[in-house]
Amino acid sequence: MMRKGESNAITDVAGLLVGNAEDQRLKSGVTAVLCDPPATAAVAVLGGAPGTRETDLLAPHNTVQTVDAVVLSGGSAFGLDAASGVQAALRDLGRGFPVGSLRIPIVPAAILFDLMNGGDKDWVRFSPYRDLGYAAARAAARNFATGSAGAGAGALTATFKGGLGSASTVLANGITIGALVAVNALGSATIGNTRHFWAAPFELDREFGGAGMPSPWPEDAMLPRLKFRDPPAAPVNTTIAVIATDAVLTKAEAKRLAISAHDGFSRALWPSHTPLDGDLVFALSTGASGKKPLLEDYIDLGIAAAATMARAIARGVHDAAAAENDIKPAWSQASA
Repeated sequence: MMRKGESNAITDVAGLLVGNAEDQRLKSGVTAVLCDPPATAAVAVLGGAPGTRETDLLAPHNTVQTVDAVVLSGGSAFGLDAASGVQAALRDLGRGFPVGSLRIPIVPAAILFDLMNGGDKDWVRFSPYRDLGYAAARAAARNFATGSAGAGAGALTATFKGGLGSASTVLANGITIGALVAVNALGSATIGNTRHFWAAPFELDREFGGAGMPSPWPEDAMLPRLKFRDPPAAPVNTTIAVIATDAVLTKAEAKRLAISAHDGFSRALWPSHTPLDGDLVFALSTGASGKKPLLEDYIDLGIAAAATMARAIARGVHDAAAAENDIKPAWSQASA
């Protein structure tokens, strides 16, 4: 049995705060996940077009074991500047990996492509993402906005606007797992030409509208809906996410958890992991529960990771809000 956490958000995992910053004129933004204390981290990249910063250090065989934050950003490669802003905010707080008398904040990051979504990207010289990253880190709190906020501010899918989504699950053994995701997929989170979510079998307490599965089953359900086949959106993509738990995990176990969370992409998006998506999941283990999972518990943790991620993806699309100059409708604008 699975139940939602208190806030149904990644911040139900003790030790994590989330901050957003966005520019509605730009139609883009940044989301920062701050870890206090630093969390064991890993990453799994299964999409064909990733954009990342400091992901090599997350390999289990490399030296640094923990991170101070992870960043999800819009802006394609320009958005990698957001990590510098988050790093600056953490330096203000005296946070970071100790090297002699110095502290160096460790801030891996991933980006999605939202440069052609109807927003004004005509900045003069330097992109705004460093400042957005700083603002996101300074705004970090237990409660945060979803939908058209942070890294989800300008996100799109093939059928509806994308967005920032989150969900959490408390397992029977008391371990909590949470997901955070910026949904900007080449494919669709909804079935065929309907408003029903692929993630419907995993929904808890009508958290993304309670529409359930369509009946009768649409004849076009298995036909892939892709951005470049559903104009006016261009093929500008990538779903980037964080899966986190308060269980005590090694870097290798965190890596396996990130891989399991990718199953949630496959449950909630059709298709996912394409050559034009940079689909990526960071995994964080805060260890706050003090519980080291046994093998059978670790299997349950992976199952919960996939289900929680699927729910977060659907919530990101469900929560997106309509805005001026949108090139895709919000899910809320679809007829029932």
